[in-house]
Amino acid sequence: MKGIIDIKENKVDFVMELLRNLSFVKTKPLSPSKALFMKELKAAVDEVTLAKQGKIKLQSAKDFLNEL
Repeated sequence: MKGIIDIKENKVDFVMELLRNLSFVKTKPLSPSKALFMKELKAAVDEVTLAKQGKIKLQSAKDFLNEL
């Protein structure tokens, strides 16, 4: 399983050391640009999920293109 965790800046060293000492866990830090991409991708997926549940209405492609 893969996952992303958000760690307070002052605790990063501690948590990374802890994870490195677990033989069944592999760690790989993300660059700031990849972290931003992942955050925006998660927001987009969450928005689609809400739309599928009928909790929000998405803009139509036609309306989107008219804005351009």
